[in-house]
Amino acid sequence: MAANRRPTLADVAREVGVSAKTVSRVLNEDGPASARTREQVLAAVAKLGFQPNLMARNIRVGGPDTTIGLVVPDLGNPFFGAVAGSIEDTVRERGLILLMGSSADDPERERALTDKFLARRVSVLMVVPSVGADHSHLKTHRAAGLPVVFIDRPGTGLSADSVVSSNRAGAHDGVAHLLAQGHRRIGFIGDLPSNLYTRRERLAGYRAALQDAGVPYDRSLVTNAHDQHAASDATAQLLGLADPPTALFAGNNIVALGIVTELARSKRKDVAVVAFDDVALAEALEPALTVVAQDPAEIGRAAATAALARLDGDRSRARTLTVPTRLIVRGSGECRPAPTA
Repeated sequence: MAANRRPTLADVAREVGVSAKTVSRVLNEDGPASARTREQVLAAVAKLGFQPNLMARNIRVGGPDTTIGLVVPDLGNPFFGAVAGSIEDTVRERGLILLMGSSADDPERERALTDKFLARRVSVLMVVPSVGADHSHLKTHRAAGLPVVFIDRPGTGLSADSVVSSNRAGAHDGVAHLLAQGHRRIGFIGDLPSNLYTRRERLAGYRAALQDAGVPYDRSLVTNAHDQHAASDATAQLLGLADPPTALFAGNNIVALGIVTELARSKRKDVAVVAFDDVALAEALEPALTVVAQDPAEIGRAAATAALARLDGDRSRARTLTVPTRLIVRGSGECRPAPTA
């Protein structure tokens, strides 16, 4: 066998001096084999470092793989990393392995990834939906018993379990906190695209908090950014208005990083900030960052639990689980506006 080639079933068979079919029977425990033959086959497998192709076997026998396919928008976003870690922790005892891929929030790339996961006959499919994606192509798979769980955002064209954060209520809490400090000019920097589910829900919470406080909605205080650099630019633009905001609400953790970067660069400590979603080292900032914290560990656990229940035979109607957020007061959101002359 060439040193740079992965060992095959045929290599194991030659090493033992039996047929490939005999090796397959031993490894899959699906036919008679003597104790001696079994011992020799397993010894050859260990010696050669042979790894059975479980995907090929599962396709051959028509069974599912022992994997969960998870599609997220961004592998580098710590929120989705925490969700994935919690899913993995929850399913590990069931012998399931998590496979991940990034859609980059592109519906075509998302479809390609889901198709690849389906080709491997994954036991569960989990998707953070991209804007514009159509999930109706998964109907036949779900009808055939494949558990499908949407995370962070609902899917489109398919009735399936979803696990989301309390986006609207959380944003309302964060903006109401700024209003309670006396702020009436509160900027909102949300994610892109503007029809993104989480962005729409958080903006709705922002507007509801203003309405509850009798503060008119000002479209000039609302803008968008999809990365940290753009969020820094958006912050500078808002603060450069003739009647600038005295407080800012960040629509997600990436936006929050852009805001605090621009405030530090411009040496502005007079602007209050509340962010939706926590960020690493939030307590190390000056002032420490006040946030509306999501619970990615609970989101992942809930998604995995729902999927396992489906695997165990739950055929009830699809449901949406909303995981609560909580306001964490640290200092940045408690900065009060300067008194007017």
